[in-house]
Amino acid sequence: MKIVIVGAGEVGFHIASRLALESKDVVVIDNDPEAIRRVSDNIDVSVVTGSGSSPVVLEAAGIKEAEILLAVTDSDGSNLVACLVADIISPATKKLARIRNADYDEYHSSFRENPPHIDTVINPEIEVVNTIDRLMSVPGAVEVGEFADGRVKLVGISLDENARLAGARLSDLPTILGRHTPLIAAIVRDEKLIIPRGNDKLLTGDLVYFISEENKLTDTLTVFDKHAKPLKRVLIVGGGRIGFRLANHLENKSIYTKIIEKDPERCINIAERLNKTIVLNGDGSDQSLLIEENIQDMDFVVTLTNDEETNIIVSLLAKRMGAVDTVTKISKFSYFPLMTAIGIKQVVSTRLSAINSILQHIRKGKVISAISIKDEQAEVLEAVALETSDIVGKPLKDISFPKGAILIGIIHGEGITIPSGESVIQPGDRIIIFARKKAVSDIEKILTVKLEFF
Repeated sequence: MKIVIVGAGEVGFHIASRLALESKDVVVIDNDPEAIRRVSDNIDVSVVTGSGSSPVVLEAAGIKEAEILLAVTDSDGSNLVACLVADIISPATKKLARIRNADYDEYHSSFRENPPHIDTVINPEIEVVNTIDRLMSVPGAVEVGEFADGRVKLVGISLDENARLAGARLSDLPTILGRHTPLIAAIVRDEKLIIPRGNDKLLTGDLVYFISEENKLTDTLTVFDKHAKPLKRVLIVGGGRIGFRLANHLENKSIYTKIIEKDPERCINIAERLNKTIVLNGDGSDQSLLIEENIQDMDFVVTLTNDEETNIIVSLLAKRMGAVDTVTKISKFSYFPLMTAIGIKQVVSTRLSAINSILQHIRKGKVISAISIKDEQAEVLEAVALETSDIVGKPLKDISFPKGAILIGIIHGEGITIPSGESVIQPGDRIIIFARKKAVSDIEKILTVKLEFF
């Protein structure tokens, strides 16, 4: 598979890195020589210095032979033009564009139907708001992924010191929990991802990923000593595009919301466009302002400024001052491993959201959904089994999956099965696969050869 990436920024760099590890043929285009040098020095891909909207440059990059074009520069306009030019030169190439400006929201479907014929428009800001909403809806969650139209959830939670399952072996969980035993897909311990076996123990401080049906999630959370409570009050620090989108979303859910924004003109702008949200002009890192706004009464404080150091400081400060939970927006991938160490567990990233959105569209077999988790150490994919597949019609204990990959869910019609060794996949079932990063290529081969998707 040949993929041309326009834009060598953080998103382009990390997508290129992921695809290179999977032995895909990748070409990266950027008009910044330093950005191109960074790519060529660190990743085994081809590079072209120039504008991704230039037909000459696109042809030099081999756009006519490419299956996919990813336009992921920081400029919406540049991404649109790159797709338009690529559509003229190579109409068969699938085109994906990152477009963040809300002014384009109503035109996403038009872009698919008319020039530049963009197959998929990715707005990471919308995905970040959706991610925050999922985190708010699951108490104690560090990560929440949804599959089967939201009917199945993959949840990552930290195991607290006094949790009743701390020290328990996975093989003993059915005895301890009975019918409420969840399927534990992975454990992250000391920043290393483990696909556990029956003899593995759950330890205090582990980040535990489990799979649950939506209608059983509340019961499953109690197993980990997490208890649902209504979300009533949210404070947003940063009134930029994401802050505005989130406030508008919370208004629609009738949740009491405040925004703190430093720019007076921006405050006026968002106050005029929102109906119920209280907009405050000030510095979110000002302790006196946080005290005045009763920070200790907030269910969530969400830090969404354009400065990630400010976001980190405000989140730590809010937690120390009594806020129940915080969500912190981070841009630099190098910061992610540090967050848990300093006490920040719930993190969102527009760049990571863009990567997750892109992954599901570039996987072979047209994967329904794909989520990258825990600093991209693993990926969760959703697919549909064909009648001709070798995994259909026999117990899972008799099926050999690639090393580092496990089946964690089967959706048959309206029924959802958390699989055991005796479970049998039927033709047309949706399946959910958890795979280490190194196993994704092998899973792709299975999906391409043995499976077909929507």
